[in-house]
Amino acid sequence: MAQPPTVRPIERRDQAAWRPLFDGYNAFYGREGPTALPEEVYATTWDRFFDPGEPVHALVAERDGRMVGIVHYLFHRSTTALGPICYLQDLFTAQDVRGGGIGRALIEAVYAAAKAAGAYRVYWQTHQTNTVAMRLYDQVAEKSGFLVYRKDV
Repeated sequence: MAQPPTVRPIERRDQAAWRPLFDGYNAFYGREGPTALPEEVYATTWDRFFDPGEPVHALVAERDGRMVGIVHYLFHRSTTALGPICYLQDLFTAQDVRGGGIGRALIEAVYAAAKAAGAYRVYWQTHQTNTVAMRLYDQVAEKSGFLVYRKDV
């Protein structure tokens, strides 16, 4: 049985290990090749993790000294609550460790961070075709019943 992962805040020294996981996340959602994120977005996102004035955060999961998962999350205000709400934006685990508790550990760590920040809710979205991940999500959260509408402007 595999050891539980170690989940910790991202550090500056993690950039080389973080990038392939974030690339994998983006490729999963079709953002690769000509549709990949511009380098400026990667660089700005990376810098935001370390700016105390930014609401964007990142955690990493390690197993046997190897980074095997990432999660990005942010806090925002709401018109229906006084405290912040936490949006879990990006969750990704290395292909060879999927099903080994990495995703669950990262989600649970976001729950803990949200609670410590005074947030009363963590939420996220996934694509309807992401059925493998939804098996986990159905165990650790409730479906809200809301659909997402969007328009690029």
